[in-house]
Amino acid sequence: MGSHAAPHHHKRILVMVSSLLLVGGGLLGLPRADGAPAPADACRTTAAHLPRGDCGPFWQVLAEDFNGDRVPPGSFSDCEHDVDTSAAYCGGLKGKYRDNWWAYPTGWPDTAGIRGRDVVGVYHPEDTVSVGPAANGDGRMSVRMWRPADGGPVHAAAVVPRAVMQMKYGKYSARIKVTKLAPGYKSAWLHYGGGCEMDHPEGEWTGSLSSFHHPCGGGEQGYFPGSDDWTRWHTVSTEWTPGHVRFFVDGRQTGHDTRDVPDRPLSWVLQNESALEGPGAAPGSSAQLDITWVAAYAYGWK
Repeated sequence: MGSHAAPHHHKRILVMVSSLLLVGGGLLGLPRADGAPAPADACRTTAAHLPRGDCGPFWQVLAEDFNGDRVPPGSFSDCEHDVDTSAAYCGGLKGKYRDNWWAYPTGWPDTAGIRGRDVVGVYHPEDTVSVGPAANGDGRMSVRMWRPADGGPVHAAAVVPRAVMQMKYGKYSARIKVTKLAPGYKSAWLHYGGGCEMDHPEGEWTGSLSSFHHPCGGGEQGYFPGSDDWTRWHTVSTEWTPGHVRFFVDGRQTGHDTRDVPDRPLSWVLQNESALEGPGAAPGSSAQLDITWVAAYAYGWK
């Protein structure tokens, strides 16, 4: 992930503002003035099943439905190898999961820790991330964050698909649901580096699913509020092309920005951590996000 030093990999300035209305009413997922619906994502990615194959200008480089080998708790360990580079890996993983996935190493502070919140988190992928079938047989990656009963830091998790580490442009999609809810937990899935940042989805799990764009040159952020409930299944997608970043939920465009969009390779980080707003996680509490598939696409490689 660029040249960020490990202890400072999340530091950023986040100034909440009202919705940034760019060009055209459809940019926030609303009907345009001419009555036309907001644009759909390039792959029409709305189905519950993993999409396969190329679409539009995007070439699929990752398609994971988690229906293969199980990855029990404890496997996402020993992740300090070649951190923040495409060579990063977790020594505790085996086979294709070692080849395809990395996680922020145990001991790194989360964003709340860097900002001095009363309740903070520390990354512990070894006891928060696992892969296996749900009760209905559906393969999932589960991120179960928790806070010790003694009131210690939240155990957080940020997992990174290796296939798209340090990649310039692309399309990034996943189907997600918070399957166990508790106050004090959030996600901020992001691309960032060099003063640039694109966040989708982001928000406390007890709130709404939103998106943000922090232009590379600074200035007011693009904030695209969501009305979607984290506890329902949603397909989320980010499309990043030269001069544009677009955010989609269930195939509908919810945000679009063109101001100082990154033009450098960045990594996609599926970051889950302690809350930055509202109450902190209670001692002894836990919350869980399930991911039933992940798909990623390169842009213009062909």
